Amino acid sequence: LIPVVNKLQEIFTQANVQSKIDLPQIVVVGAQSTGKSSVLESIVGKDFLPRGSGIVTRTPIILHLIHVFPRKNVKEEKEEKPAEYAVFNHKPNVIFDDFDAVRKEIETRTKIIAGENKAISQQPILLDIYSPNVLDLTLVDLPGLTKVPVGSQPQDIDLIIRRLVLEHIQNPRSIILAVSAANMDIACLLYTSDAADDTPCVD
Repeated sequence: LIPVVNKLQEIFTQANVQSKIDLPQIVVVGAQSTGKSSVLESIVGKDFLPRGSGIVTRTPIILHLIHVFPRKNVKEEKEEKPAEYAVFNHKPNVIFDDFDAVRKEIETRTKIIAGENKAISQQPILLDIYSPNVLDLTLVDLPGLTKVPVGSQPQDIDLIIRRLVLEHIQNPRSIILAVSAANMDIACLLYTSDAADDTPCVD
């Protein structure tokens, strides 16, 4: 699918046609430490999201994947950009071509937005990733659902995160990608019932 859509986008560009293929956004939801970030990284093809035990994603991370065509005559370019790179919305003039640095910037920005002690924030981190190996697509990584507050989290942290998840999955262009541990019965997952109750069904 990716090569086909990329070829269509290349044809549109060469023909000076403004039409774009309007793809949906994929919202990744699940309990804490079930591998949501790993799923996102496999889609992007890069390791760049923070890892760890407990709650690691503490703000929504909105990833805009932007397809760029491979350069054919790199030597002729005066200001060469890397083939794959990332730009944060809060640092629009900084190009990150080291994806380990992208991970560190996400960690730093998370502490600025949500604080140091496991708190959750609704303010998103916006990140654009440019690559010839991706589709023009939006991915949303959300804090994992939990029942037990830690650190400075309020006692109703489960309701706060559920409201945050529902806010994103109720978008009519959203595809819900529910991630669960392999040894967990998906029918028993809280977020699955939330998605079924509050979003339209597609046969």
